[in-house]
Amino acid sequence: MKPRVRSEFIKSGYVFAKSPAEIAKEYGFLEVAMLGSNENPSPPSDKVLRAAAGELSGVNRYPDPKAAEFHAALRKYICDAPVVTSGLGMDGVIETVIRTLIEPGDKVVISTPTFSMYGLAAKAASACVVNVSRNPDFTVDIASFLHEAKDAALSFLCTPNNPTGTVTPVKDIEYILDKIDGVLFLDCAYVEFSDTDYLPLLSSHDNLIIGRTMSKVYGLAGLRIGYAFVPAWLEAPYAVAATPFTLNRVSEAAASAAVSESSYRESFIAHVRKWRDIFMTEIPFPVYLSGANFILIDTAPRSGDGSAEFLAKNGVLVRSCTSFPGLGDTFIRVSIGADWENERFLTAVKKL
Repeated sequence: MKPRVRSEFIKSGYVFAKSPAEIAKEYGFLEVAMLGSNENPSPPSDKVLRAAAGELSGVNRYPDPKAAEFHAALRKYICDAPVVTSGLGMDGVIETVIRTLIEPGDKVVISTPTFSMYGLAAKAASACVVNVSRNPDFTVDIASFLHEAKDAALSFLCTPNNPTGTVTPVKDIEYILDKIDGVLFLDCAYVEFSDTDYLPLLSSHDNLIIGRTMSKVYGLAGLRIGYAFVPAWLEAPYAVAATPFTLNRVSEAAASAAVSESSYRESFIAHVRKWRDIFMTEIPFPVYLSGANFILIDTAPRSGDGSAEFLAKNGVLVRSCTSFPGLGDTFIRVSIGADWENERFLTAVKKL
């Protein structure tokens, strides 16, 4: 037997930041400022923790395959959309949508630089992936995107975009939806931190999927819960293509409780907006406008890898963006963390 591995999975994959434990051990810190993964620095509320703990005694039984409690909570507190789906993080939703819609050789268009999982998952399905570069200011090049997306089976656009933080106006998304023949997956993982609402577009466009997550504003990154609002025609085939029992019992209970915690959500959003403004003012490098809970910084002439390593030596974990195709090698992405983390970062970045 001659082992055979697909070429897509030999050379590269999703790039992770260094772990806090690695930095702490290497540079002698007791605590590291964790600003590399766009997480919420605060633990979930007591209500959410109680809901999660209450399910532990029942984990000998499989969870609800339809995640009905979570989907009902989403309809009540987020959007009264007729169809909600969920997955193992936003990644799981993306992979299931691709599994449902894409045949080998189908065209998938991606607005780049952006989240790498779109391309990785599409290539895994043997799709023909076409990357469309954004404008120099990282806004979407609408004409170029439409030129490729018009006849594509599926297109991906992230707003606010990861890693640039760029928000695409609702009117531009609507214009794209009206012009394409296929489906647009709109990744809105960070939308709560912006002033933009794409949900009204669902009622007038049956080629729109809006993906969202519980990992950011709701502070449940460790439970890996993604969800999406999808057109009615996609509900049944998505359910067939999805991995059985996608959300475990603890995850569903925590997520169902979390979406009702408006005070927790709004408090973190206010915290992020305050510190985004401070970062824009105090960072001594070009900083791009962001609608997310992170900012993109150009540290030229120092490389992104070099800047990330320098900050690590100062007890701050950030994301070098050299792995994002089409972005260049001088950028870093910095999450908004707790007050002490942000203050340590500002002190360190001024030494660059």
